Amino acid sequence: MSVQDELDNSAAPLMEHLIELRSRLIKALFAFVVGMVICFTVWNPIFDFLTRPLCAALDADGQACGLIFIALEEGFFVAIQISLVGGLCLSFPFISYQLWRFVAPGLYKSEQGAFLPFLLASPFMFFLGAAFAYYVITPLAFAFFLNFQQGGVMTDGAETTAQAAGLVFQGSAKAYLNLTIKFIVAFGLCFQLPVLLTLMGKAGLVSAAGLRNTRKYAIVGILLLAAVATPPDVVSQLILFTVVYGLYEVSIFLVARIERTRLAELRASGAVAEDEDIYGNKLSPEDTPKP
Repeated sequence: MSVQDELDNSAAPLMEHLIELRSRLIKALFAFVVGMVICFTVWNPIFDFLTRPLCAALDADGQACGLIFIALEEGFFVAIQISLVGGLCLSFPFISYQLWRFVAPGLYKSEQGAFLPFLLASPFMFFLGAAFAYYVITPLAFAFFLNFQQGGVMTDGAETTAQAAGLVFQGSAKAYLNLTIKFIVAFGLCFQLPVLLTLMGKAGLVSAAGLRNTRKYAIVGILLLAAVATPPDVVSQLILFTVVYGLYEVSIFLVARIERTRLAELRASGAVAEDEDIYGNKLSPEDTPKP
């Protein structure tokens, strides 16, 4: 076979993959547009749902719940922003399915079985983190921010009565939506920690022992994350730290479980001895399994 024939044969599968990739991307884009149109038709109820934590905090202070537009076009862009985020959420399962259909043929049966649970767990953990942000963190954050309001105070003078300046919340709809979406997305990503670390453990990039050894650095990092991602009150910071650190410990457990399963398979196949770990290192006498 000539060199030109070999090049032609290698180019044909590549073109087939590119054609399939284009087809999957078009389908995913179409699903996103459909989801966006659906959300645009009901953006008002979605916005009302997103403002419930703020309305609850304002109601606790005896204030009416209301947001304002500070620019003529702001209402339209709020609707577009809700449509974009909502459309992505609605179409994400279909987009993930298209990604899976494109990747799966190139994987072995065992690799498909290993990768599929992570593909299913990732959106679940994201929505769990988003729900945690919406129902737990945002009410605490908004109540904290509203504490900086102050009403006008009458000051009696010898000859006149002065009105002190007041600070009353009159929020921009766009600014509020940006803040709420940032909370939801940030916590959704934080809840991806077990999925990410477990997948890395499955690929052999991290180990349970390594995660245990870096636990003190993880604690510092999570404390910094809690200080940045939440308002500066101790309660919300402790809640976020407890949850994310708990997810870190869960990740260690899951990675250790994967390593035990893999070690059992390697010992059964004779790839490693009974007194060796998954990487072929000698175990200490107390770690060596008893016959």
